[in-house]
Amino acid sequence: MIDGRLRRWRGGYLYRGLRELAAQAAAVWRRSLQLRVVASTVALSLTVVLVLGMVLQTQIAARLIESKIQAAVLQVGNSQPIVELELESVDPSAGSLTSRLTSAVDRLTSAGTGRDDTTATAGAFEPVLIDGGDPSGVSGTGRSVGPLEDVPAGLRQAVEGGTLAHKITTVARESGPTTVLTVGIPVATSGRDLQLYLIFPLTAEQQTLNLLQSTLVVGGLVLLVLIAGIASLVTRQVVAPVRQAAEIAERFADGHLEERITVVGEDDTARLGTAFNEMAASIQRQIRQLEEFGALQRGFTSDVSHELRTPMTTVRMAADVLFESRDELDPGLARSTELLVHELDRFEVLLADLLEISRLDAGVAELHGETVDVRDTVARGVESVRALAERAGSPVHAALPDTEILADIDPGRVERLVRNLLANALDHGEGRPVQLTLAADGTAVAVLVRDHGVGLRPGETERVFDRFWRADPSRNRRTGGTGLGLSISLEDARLHGGWLQAWGRPGEGAAFRLTLPRRRGTELHGSPLPMPSDGIGPDDRDGPEDRERGTDAEPAPEDVSELRR
Repeated sequence: MIDGRLRRWRGGYLYRGLRELAAQAAAVWRRSLQLRVVASTVALSLTVVLVLGMVLQTQIAARLIESKIQAAVLQVGNSQPIVELELESVDPSAGSLTSRLTSAVDRLTSAGTGRDDTTATAGAFEPVLIDGGDPSGVSGTGRSVGPLEDVPAGLRQAVEGGTLAHKITTVARESGPTTVLTVGIPVATSGRDLQLYLIFPLTAEQQTLNLLQSTLVVGGLVLLVLIAGIASLVTRQVVAPVRQAAEIAERFADGHLEERITVVGEDDTARLGTAFNEMAASIQRQIRQLEEFGALQRGFTSDVSHELRTPMTTVRMAADVLFESRDELDPGLARSTELLVHELDRFEVLLADLLEISRLDAGVAELHGETVDVRDTVARGVESVRALAERAGSPVHAALPDTEILADIDPGRVERLVRNLLANALDHGEGRPVQLTLAADGTAVAVLVRDHGVGLRPGETERVFDRFWRADPSRNRRTGGTGLGLSISLEDARLHGGWLQAWGRPGEGAAFRLTLPRRRGTELHGSPLPMPSDGIGPDDRDGPEDRERGTDAEPAPEDVSELRR
């Protein structure tokens, strides 16, 4: 029953509201350096104020009580001769003794001290006289005068022993319990042992302590408020430049390279601003140099590609004429003609790839999207490498769904993408079969190309999409590739708003997974096909962003390269 109520309470609006409030407070605490500094300062100051307040209150209370005791002892010492003089000769009869005790108490009052005389040394008091000859010492027997019940028994025993003693106790009064100081002293008379007690209320001292406590509390609170304000002001002077530097750094990271920190003064924050501005200027110069170099490189690549097309056309025409007449040539020249045509084919592909890279780098590449059945596009890509697969001795097994998969894509780019992935798999597949799998869900379509060849070593998945990069420079390409196919494929995937991911293990082969949104502009949150990574469940379909959020187990960095813009 209690568990049920607890579950209902946890599911209620109040619980959720408290959790959200706590989460917001924790977020503010983590993000605000000024808040943490002020809170820490106030907490430490509160501790110091509490300790000092307790010490001051204890010391002042002890001094007040000590002064009261000294004054009370002096008061008792002054009252003792008056009582002794009044009781110098006492008649042992009860009536005479009682009247003489009462007379002695009255004499104390008439001598300038008493219960209503606030001008006395120790203040107002109540006197008590006890005849030590009466062992019971009970008030009402005629042997004591005054509120005997307010005198502690332990104090009476000490005074009966012949010593001056005092004690602080709490007694009952009509106004309520009252703290009093009782001081006792033996009185010597002829033939009788008497005891004099003066009871001093500590009301004034208690009021003084209450006033002191209130003053300390109010003063402490005011001091804490002042400390919080001062700490906030001081930390603002320190945090404000840091916060400004963080904001400018964020804008600088967003591409606003002209942002600079306003430097005022010559202190540490000014040095920080100067150092940041110098760093920003240096980075800006380097970025501009790289941009200029990149523009020059792109222009050079584009110009060279265009300029080579005209002589290439002439050379191609001459090579085609020679190739058509190769049967009339001797075997050596015929073979040379075939090699010439083959290399010209490779050179034309290289020129086409260079032109495409130039367009992609310049940001002028266009995506001609249309809604098509992705199965047909993938099938054309598979068919385009059939001859290459036969020469490599690696059959391509394509697993395509029976139902159509409609998606808004650029068929030409996707077909080239599939062709490049298959050509790369055939080139490194060591003559083993290559599998292609096509799958889709409600928002994405994925193509997975898997080979069982040499694979990729740790760290190579991060470089496999670099231009002209080769895992083994001594290895000859069976397909005659240019070294730009995977780079262009990555850019084609980015143009579609998709992912192109790589996985590999030495001796176990490699896999490339292409994931595209079925509708342009849709953000991907996962892939319909899992990667064959060790340590990944069979239903691992997360994309790069999902892995960063830790929704599933993440493969080792050397296993999977997940690239997207």
